[in-house]
Amino acid sequence: MKRLALLLALLVTTGAALAADVRVGPQGPGFYRLRMGADEVTALLDGTHPFLADELLTHIDRTKVDSLLKADYLASPVQGSINAFLVKTPDRLVLIDTGAGPLYAGDGGFLPTALLAAGYRPEDVTDVLLTHLHRDHVGGLIRNGTMLFPNAIVHINKADADFWLNAANESKVPKILLPMFSGAMDSLAPYQKAGHVVTFAGETDVLPGFHAIPAPGHTPGHTWYLITSGHEHLLAWGDTVHVATVQLADPNASIRYDYDEEQAAVSRKRALEDAVAKGYWIAAAHVSFPGLGHIRRTGAGYQWVPVNYTRTP
Repeated sequence: MKRLALLLALLVTTGAALAADVRVGPQGPGFYRLRMGADEVTALLDGTHPFLADELLTHIDRTKVDSLLKADYLASPVQGSINAFLVKTPDRLVLIDTGAGPLYAGDGGFLPTALLAAGYRPEDVTDVLLTHLHRDHVGGLIRNGTMLFPNAIVHINKADADFWLNAANESKVPKILLPMFSGAMDSLAPYQKAGHVVTFAGETDVLPGFHAIPAPGHTPGHTWYLITSGHEHLLAWGDTVHVATVQLADPNASIRYDYDEEQAAVSRKRALEDAVAKGYWIAAAHVSFPGLGHIRRTGAGYQWVPVNYTRTP
C-alpha cells in the first residue's frame, strides 16, 4: 500500500511538472499552393515581423488604429507576415520577391526551407521579379554573400534600381529608410557581377504572362505584377498594404516606410478598385500568410477575403 501511495505521488508530481512545461513550438514550413488557370502559385513564408502599427501608420488617428485592431482581436505590435510567391508555368519557375533573408535577424530567412518543403530547389528558379528594393523583399536573394538562386535572372523596375542602388540618394529619404540602400546594394551585388540583373521601364510584359504595372509611392519604382493564365488573373501587389485591418478600412492610411505617402495612398486605392471590379486574385506580401485572397467592398471601405483552404489545389 505504501509503495502504491509513493507511485501515485510520483505520477502526480510528474504530471504537474509536465503541465508546467507546456511549450509552443515553431510552425511547420510555410507554403500553400493555389491552382490558377494552367499555372501553380505557391505562397512561401519567409517569416513574421512585429509591426508597430500605432506608431508607423500615418494619415490616420492613432485611436482609430487601436480601435480597428481591437475589432479584429489584434493589438500593436502586429505580427506581419513576410510572404513571397512562386509561380510555376509550363516553362518557367518565377519567384516574386524573396523575403528578408538574413536582414531581419531571426524574423526572416525561412523561405529556402519553405521552398524545399514545397518540392523545389533554389537552382530551379528561372526568374525573380522584385516589386521593389526594400530589405524585406531583396534580402532573400543571397546566402552567405552568394546567389541563392544561381540560375535566375532578377527583374527590377529601373526607377527603383536607379534610386536604391545609388548612395547619393540617401540624403533624399528620412532616417527610417536609410538601411534600404545597403540592403539593396549588398543583396543584388553578386547578381550584378554575374550579369543576372535586368531592368525594365514603365508598364510592360517582363515575361510571357507577367505584366508589370508601375505603382509608385511606397518606393519610386514600386511595381505590381499582373499574372494571367487562361481566364484567371493574380495581382502581386507588393507593399500596397502593410496592415490590412487598418488600411482596408481606411485606404488613406499610409506608412512611414512610404517614400511618398500621398502617392502610395493613390496607388493603394487604384489597386483596391481594380481588385474589386475585375475579381483579381491578390498576392499580398504582408497580409497574414498565405497572403492569397480577394478584395470585397464594404460600406465604409474594403475587406480581405482569404483563400478558402483546400488540401489539394
